[in-house]
Amino acid sequence: MGGRIASTARRGRWRVLCILALAVLVPLAHAGTAMTGASREVRPGDTPQGVLEAFRRGELAGFDPYLLQRFSRQGQGTWVVLLPQPPLTGEERVLSIYPPPLAAVTMLAPDGTALTQSLDDFGATAHGNGRLAYRISETTPASAPILLRFEPAAVHASPVSFQLQSWSEYLQADARWLVFASACFAIMLAMSLMALCMAMMLRDGTFAWYAGYVLCYALIQGIQTGYLFHPLGLTWLAGTAALVSSSAMALSLAFAAMFLARFCELPRYAPLLHTPTLTLAVGMPLVVLLRSCQIPLLQQTAQVLIGPLLLIGTLLLLLAAVTAAVRGARPAWFFLVGWTPLLVLTALSSSQTNGMLADVIWLSDACLGAGAFEAIVLSLGLADRALLMRHDRDLVQELADNDALTNVLNRRAWSESVSKVLASGSAQPVALLFLDLDHFKLLNDRQGHAAGDRALVAVAEALRHELRPHDLLGRYGGEEFVAMLYGIEQAQAMQVATRLCRRVYRLEIPVNDKGLILSVSIGIAMRMPEDTVESLVERSDHAMYRAKLAGRNRARLDEALETPVRRPWPRAVESDRRA
Repeated sequence: MGGRIASTARRGRWRVLCILALAVLVPLAHAGTAMTGASREVRPGDTPQGVLEAFRRGELAGFDPYLLQRFSRQGQGTWVVLLPQPPLTGEERVLSIYPPPLAAVTMLAPDGTALTQSLDDFGATAHGNGRLAYRISETTPASAPILLRFEPAAVHASPVSFQLQSWSEYLQADARWLVFASACFAIMLAMSLMALCMAMMLRDGTFAWYAGYVLCYALIQGIQTGYLFHPLGLTWLAGTAALVSSSAMALSLAFAAMFLARFCELPRYAPLLHTPTLTLAVGMPLVVLLRSCQIPLLQQTAQVLIGPLLLIGTLLLLLAAVTAAVRGARPAWFFLVGWTPLLVLTALSSSQTNGMLADVIWLSDACLGAGAFEAIVLSLGLADRALLMRHDRDLVQELADNDALTNVLNRRAWSESVSKVLASGSAQPVALLFLDLDHFKLLNDRQGHAAGDRALVAVAEALRHELRPHDLLGRYGGEEFVAMLYGIEQAQAMQVATRLCRRVYRLEIPVNDKGLILSVSIGIAMRMPEDTVESLVERSDHAMYRAKLAGRNRARLDEALETPVRRPWPRAVESDRRA
């Protein structure tokens, strides 16, 4: 019973969180005052009063203001009349147009005043964030029709919807959108800056191409939603929205192509699609240059090419990513997970431009959220790729540093590691042990090299388990091992060496059939201020030979470290002293 209650409570919390998220991310489509709408194209000689009279006579084509409506970009523009419906309130209201069109829109008040706004308008009047907003004072009759004039669009006419709200309702909706958009742009900017830092640190161009792609997409969304104009107020972009947006689209596809080619390793997983992808990456900037030149013919040619190239390029990148993913490219799955939702939303937005999905007014905000989602997913993919590359690099380094047979450090890697310790300037004592297996040549001669290899592996494993994890153990050559013990005094080094001798002897590796057991002789040298790796090895090597001469299976200190043996007094001299 308690489990069911807890489960129900968890589901309830998730529902609340989902409702709160929707309240923040997706503005309510039908909040505010109900309206009816009608429109017709602007004709020569039209006057505001004449249009309103034609509206009352029913000569204008009706439409639902809350659904997306596309107005003609031909001719002189379009008249739009909106009529508020009961219940009506005599308070200050705001008429908002969403998404904000690129062309200017003029609201004509009953008193004859006109207020013109556009996406890149920076006038003193109140301007909405992510929408065009017109304030209607409380002195205006609540039932009065609202007359708008849409200027013809220079490039394309995006479908728009209308909303009439009280001032307080509008402020709440505007604040929600501003929080949502700011969070999305902040994510994209943060991911891009992080990628640029990683590109400089790792010297990997893949991160740079990713950053360029995300920044271009953020620029596109910033222009289409008006965020760069309001609230950021980038006045220098005024009058260039169409040019900058189309150029950013072309460049984003070029950056995406370069990113995909390296991120998904197309030369390895999709070699046939690698060259077309690079061709696309080179061709799109050329189209941008043509679009930006001052020759009208070239500008028109570039404008005609951008649409088909974007479609063909998108399909090419999708095909390349799918091919690489199917053939085993792990990063390609990250690319598809992050890019596919954005691709679907872009396709749906294009269908809206052609008059479809008129009731799905949240697609513009969804594209913005999808951009942030894609930036996060691709960043995770880059992090995963970096971890895999680091793992591969560490594996290669380990194979280069470790002895292939015993899996301890080889001579080069061990010497380099010890050199770093000696060069660190630490005052901690350092002991160096030189180990040589006793009777190893006899073992090889009697039992063969395979038995000798097994003995070396067993001894190396025993030494590794006996030493501390941070002690440096290496194979110096043949049957010789070396070990550097950090932070150990002379007496402790002797104890460790003695323990190693016993451990190897307890392996009971037979040398011959007469009971001879493999053992180890160890020489010990303590670091002195002027020591190098070579001098330490030389002194410990001499000490090891002294251990062998003393009978093997034992440890000996460097001759300079051993305490001189005090000889006893002769008995006669001792008797005289007592006398």
